[in-house]
Amino acid sequence: MDNSKISKFIRKQKVAFICSVDKEGFPNVKAMLKPRKIEGLHQFYFSTNTSSMRVKQYMNNPNACIYFYHKGLIKYTGVMLKGKMAVLTDQETKNMIWRKGDTIFYKGGVTDSDYCVLRFKAESGRYYCDLKTESFTIE
Repeated sequence: MDNSKISKFIRKQKVAFICSVDKEGFPNVKAMLKPRKIEGLHQFYFSTNTSSMRVKQYMNNPNACIYFYHKGLIKYTGVMLKGKMAVLTDQETKNMIWRKGDTIFYKGGVTDSDYCVLRFKAESGRYYCDLKTESFTIE
Protein backbone atom coordinates (compact mmCIF):
# COMPACT_ATOMS: atom_id res chain seq x y z
CA MET A 1 0.00 0.00 0.00
CA ASP A 2 1.52 3.32 -0.95
CA ASN A 3 1.29 6.40 1.24
CA SER A 4 -0.80 8.38 -1.27
CA LYS A 5 -3.56 5.74 -1.17
CA ILE A 6 -3.48 5.74 2.62
CA SER A 7 -3.71 9.54 2.66
CA LYS A 8 -6.68 9.46 0.27
CA PHE A 9 -8.41 6.88 2.51
CA ILE A 10 -7.88 9.04 5.63
CA ARG A 11 -9.31 12.15 3.96
CA LYS A 12 -12.59 10.32 3.30
CA GLN A 13 -13.22 9.41 6.94
CA LYS A 14 -15.54 11.52 9.12
CA VAL A 15 -14.18 10.38 12.50
CA ALA A 16 -10.71 9.95 13.96
CA PHE A 17 -9.77 8.20 17.18
CA ILE A 18 -6.97 9.93 19.06
CA CYS A 19 -4.97 8.15 21.75
CA SER A 20 -3.05 9.64 24.64
CA VAL A 21 -1.22 8.20 27.64
CA ASP A 22 -2.44 8.98 31.16
CA LYS A 23 -0.20 9.59 34.19
CA GLU A 24 -0.40 5.89 35.14
CA GLY A 25 0.90 4.93 31.68
CA PHE A 26 -2.39 3.58 30.35
CA PRO A 27 -3.65 4.41 26.84
CA ASN A 28 -6.76 6.60 26.57
CA VAL A 29 -8.86 6.72 23.37
CA LYS A 30 -11.29 9.40 22.25
CA ALA A 31 -13.38 9.76 19.10
CA MET A 32 -13.07 13.16 17.43
CA LEU A 33 -14.36 14.79 14.29
CA LYS A 34 -11.94 14.36 11.41
CA PRO A 35 -8.86 16.59 11.40
CA ARG A 36 -9.44 20.20 10.39
CA LYS A 37 -6.29 20.22 8.30
CA ILE A 38 -4.21 17.37 6.91
CA GLU A 39 -0.74 17.68 5.42
CA GLY A 40 -0.12 14.40 3.60
CA LEU A 41 0.53 11.71 6.19
CA HIS A 42 2.84 14.04 8.11
CA GLN A 43 0.65 16.40 10.14
CA PHE A 44 -2.95 16.44 11.32
CA TYR A 45 -4.66 19.35 13.10
CA PHE A 46 -7.62 18.99 15.49
CA SER A 47 -9.52 21.61 17.47
CA THR A 48 -10.24 20.99 21.15
CA ASN A 49 -10.73 22.59 24.55
CA THR A 50 -7.60 23.77 26.35
CA SER A 51 -9.20 22.64 29.62
CA SER A 52 -9.71 19.05 28.43
CA MET A 53 -8.17 16.02 30.09
CA ARG A 54 -6.59 15.00 26.79
CA VAL A 55 -4.67 18.31 26.51
CA LYS A 56 -3.20 17.78 29.98
CA GLN A 57 -2.15 14.24 29.01
CA TYR A 58 -0.44 15.38 25.80
CA MET A 59 1.39 18.14 27.66
CA ASN A 60 2.75 15.53 30.08
CA ASN A 61 3.48 12.89 27.43
CA PRO A 62 3.34 13.72 23.70
CA ASN A 63 3.37 10.06 22.59
CA ALA A 64 0.19 9.49 20.64
CA CYS A 65 -1.53 7.61 17.88
CA ILE A 66 -4.52 8.32 15.69
CA TYR A 67 -6.75 5.76 14.01
CA PHE A 68 -9.11 5.93 11.04
CA TYR A 69 -11.38 3.16 9.81
CA HIS A 70 -14.15 2.33 7.40
CA LYS A 71 -16.47 -0.63 7.80
CA GLY A 72 -18.24 -1.63 4.62
CA LEU A 73 -20.71 -4.46 4.19
CA ILE A 74 -17.91 -7.00 3.89
CA LYS A 75 -14.63 -5.12 3.91
CA TYR A 76 -13.02 -3.43 6.95
CA THR A 77 -10.12 -1.02 6.45
CA GLY A 78 -8.11 0.69 9.20
CA VAL A 79 -5.06 2.91 9.47
CA MET A 80 -3.14 3.61 12.66
CA LEU A 81 -0.51 6.33 12.77
CA LYS A 82 2.02 6.65 15.62
CA GLY A 83 3.79 9.88 16.48
CA LYS A 84 3.78 12.94 18.72
CA MET A 85 0.93 15.31 19.63
CA ALA A 86 1.63 18.97 20.38
CA VAL A 87 -0.76 21.40 22.05
CA LEU A 88 -0.70 24.71 20.17
CA THR A 89 -2.19 27.93 21.52
CA ASP A 90 -0.62 30.52 19.21
CA GLN A 91 -3.14 32.72 17.45
CA GLU A 92 -1.83 32.02 13.94
CA THR A 93 -2.47 28.27 14.27
CA LYS A 94 -5.85 28.81 15.93
CA ASN A 95 -6.88 31.13 13.06
CA MET A 96 -5.69 28.57 10.49
CA ILE A 97 -8.24 25.88 11.43
CA TRP A 98 -11.05 28.05 12.87
CA ARG A 99 -14.51 27.66 11.33
CA LYS A 100 -17.45 30.02 11.61
CA GLY A 101 -19.65 27.54 13.50
CA ASP A 102 -17.00 26.95 16.17
CA THR A 103 -18.57 29.61 18.39
CA ILE A 104 -21.00 26.88 19.47
CA PHE A 105 -18.09 25.27 21.34
CA TYR A 106 -15.94 28.33 22.04
CA LYS A 107 -18.14 31.26 23.07
CA GLY A 108 -15.19 33.67 23.03
CA GLY A 109 -14.53 32.99 19.36
CA VAL A 110 -11.15 32.30 17.83
CA THR A 111 -9.39 34.09 20.71
CA ASP A 112 -11.20 32.06 23.41
CA SER A 113 -8.62 30.87 25.96
CA ASP A 114 -10.37 27.47 26.08
CA TYR A 115 -9.77 26.91 22.35
CA CYS A 116 -6.53 25.27 21.23
CA VAL A 117 -5.16 23.10 18.45
CA LEU A 118 -3.74 19.60 18.64
CA ARG A 119 -1.08 18.96 15.99
CA PHE A 120 -0.19 15.33 15.42
CA LYS A 121 3.11 14.58 13.63
CA ALA A 122 3.16 11.02 12.31
CA GLU A 123 6.31 8.90 12.36
CA SER A 124 5.04 5.47 11.28
CA GLY A 125 1.85 3.59 10.67
CA ARG A 126 0.04 0.33 10.16
CA TYR A 127 -2.53 -0.40 7.45
CA TYR A 128 -5.15 -3.16 7.71
CA CYS A 129 -7.47 -4.47 4.99
CA ASP A 130 -8.91 -7.89 4.11
CA LEU A 131 -7.17 -9.75 6.96
CA LYS A 132 -3.76 -8.35 5.92
CA THR A 133 -1.62 -5.81 7.74
CA GLU A 134 1.31 -3.77 6.56
CA SER A 135 3.61 -1.47 8.52
CA PHE A 136 4.95 1.65 6.85
CA THR A 137 7.08 4.70 7.63
CA ILE A 138 6.18 8.30 6.97
CA GLU A 139 8.56 9.87 4.47
